[in-house]
Amino acid sequence: MISSWRQRLFEAADIRPLVTLRVAFGLMMVAAVVRSYWMGFVEAQYLQPDFHFNYYGWEWVKPLPAFGIHAVMALMGIAALGVALGAFYRWSCAVFLLTFSYIELLDAAYYLNHYYFVSLMAFTLLILPAHRAFSVDVKWRRVKAAGCVPFWMRALPAFWLGMVYFYAGLAKINADWLHHGLPLRMWLPAFSHWPVVGSWMTKPETALVFSWAGMLFDVSIPFLLLNKRIRPLAYLMLLAFHLLTGLMFPIGIFPVVMSISALVFFSDQFHARIWQWHGVKPAELALQHRYLFRFTHLLILFQLVWPWRYLAYPGPLFWKEEGYRFSWRVMLMEKAGTAQFYIRDPKSGKEWQVRNRDYLNDTQEKQMSFQPDLLLQFAHYLGKRHLLPDGSTPIVRAEVWVTLNGRRGQLLFSPHLNLMNLRDSFAPKSWLNPWNPNF
Repeated sequence: MISSWRQRLFEAADIRPLVTLRVAFGLMMVAAVVRSYWMGFVEAQYLQPDFHFNYYGWEWVKPLPAFGIHAVMALMGIAALGVALGAFYRWSCAVFLLTFSYIELLDAAYYLNHYYFVSLMAFTLLILPAHRAFSVDVKWRRVKAAGCVPFWMRALPAFWLGMVYFYAGLAKINADWLHHGLPLRMWLPAFSHWPVVGSWMTKPETALVFSWAGMLFDVSIPFLLLNKRIRPLAYLMLLAFHLLTGLMFPIGIFPVVMSISALVFFSDQFHARIWQWHGVKPAELALQHRYLFRFTHLLILFQLVWPWRYLAYPGPLFWKEEGYRFSWRVMLMEKAGTAQFYIRDPKSGKEWQVRNRDYLNDTQEKQMSFQPDLLLQFAHYLGKRHLLPDGSTPIVRAEVWVTLNGRRGQLLFSPHLNLMNLRDSFAPKSWLNPWNPNF
């Protein structure tokens, strides 16, 4: 059975679903670059702040001067267009992957799951020959045209999509989401002004229905899309789901990215109708890349295991957030905090209060106020910015109150703790207070 399945993975499959994905992905990323400038994100997020939060292990990624940031964004847009057109394809994919990941890594305060998904999909397109049909590279004879690829190449992008949905659904299987309808019970009343359905948005039962529906949708939609008979209905469900979430919540281009990328689940005949005018013969050429196939084993294994790293840490995940990022957890909690920092001269005993807005923008301050690693980074930044007259490091402490899913605020850690004595690492953050869900 294993050998027959392996044989199936290397059977010839129509290349046109990969072409659809390549063109759609590239055009969406061009639109994302334009949107970043249109909405003022580039200026507000990367040029104005004096301080940027690093991801642990990526502290060496630093912001360029304004000209450099604009150059990176321009390169990103040009590369994304190159991906869509299949022009200098490998170089376009590589440049897009590097520029997008660079911008993504500049500040952890702006972390979103779909940024990570975009990087993963860009890397996937880099290693797949999606430019072997309907591309500038073929037209200019830089590569030979191909009508088919091994089936596993067709299946890999669909696997990533299914993984994202399924893991997002598993993450929703928790007491707050399924038993209490949280955090949707806190969010839905904001839409009570909607006509017809507005009055239902304030009811706890509606939050529970939405919570269960969201979990069931996420864990089932990959399998529904695999079923040929119900795939059109499943895709309509997917569109309705993303349209609703896109209208209700500020999650950027994520609904569009997922909706368009899910077309890769559709049959060869569906994509053949899209590109029927192009005239590529499905059986013209089959490409075999067994070494690349073995590499994808490692990539898949890593992506399947990495989201479970939170199990190695004691304490509630939502409170400590150890292993929270890069694990396909989407909009699972309503968490907010207030963080007041104090700097003290240990010799004179003089202490003064820090005004966070002097260094951070609104988004940075909001995200920093409840994320332990960002709080620690900001404390160290303050300590280095406010060295004492003799060149020594001051004491930096913080009083941080955090509320999780509407419960009363709790101290995240002791306000008397000198944060300059702590260092971030992959080790458990034992300096954090335990969370009391009944507080």
